[in-house]
Amino acid sequence: MKKKGYAVRVDRVRVGAHDYVIRALADKQQFWDPDGAAARVGISSSQWPLFGNLWPSGRVLAEAMDSLELDREPDPGKLAAPGWNGTKRILELGCGLGLASVVLHRRGGEVTSSDLHPLAGAFLIANTALNALSPIAFRQNDWSSETVIPGVFDVIIGSDLLYEPEHATTLAACIARHGHLGTEVVIVDPGRGQGGRFSRLLESLGYRGGPTIVSPRRYSGIDYHGSIYRFRRAE
Repeated sequence: MKKKGYAVRVDRVRVGAHDYVIRALADKQQFWDPDGAAARVGISSSQWPLFGNLWPSGRVLAEAMDSLELDREPDPGKLAAPGWNGTKRILELGCGLGLASVVLHRRGGEVTSSDLHPLAGAFLIANTALNALSPIAFRQNDWSSETVIPGVFDVIIGSDLLYEPEHATTLAACIARHGHLGTEVVIVDPGRGQGGRFSRLLESLGYRGGPTIVSPRRYSGIDYHGSIYRFRRAE
């Protein structure tokens, strides 16, 4: 199927007891940036298609979100914000196709998704619609911005975000801006070598926790090896 200048496919993905329909790019090598929107935010032709594939770490994160506790007690002595439904406020960083966000949204979570890629928002809209869900709030964000994503969150999640040494620093800084006392952090990493530095940075910010090795699993014929970093701000 062709969407404008790029080809897409529709996959059916099982997460827990539910099947999800996810639109993805059909070709991992394709490139389409007629207006230069990707180039303006630093995305090269080789990086362009990365957002549009359902990577194994994204599936691991979605599976973890299928069992995340969503209920949140209101802050003592504070009135709940208008329209708040009593669930945790969740921010997904680098959402890509948004599977984890869709899983949380189906379960009733209050989700904000974000990604730097200029097409991520359109794919998120498509994937919520394909699963008969209302739209999810989306913000285009590169983690270093202090204004694009408003507010603080009870849970901050992401998958395969630690590509380079500097990513540990920018990710930790973003979590510091959008977390509060008690905020949970869940980051899935396939072992790119930055997990230790990321953990130390979060510990310096008052978060406590660490990695657990993901139990053996196989996606599309490929064995997956990685860890889930879980932290909670304790001070």
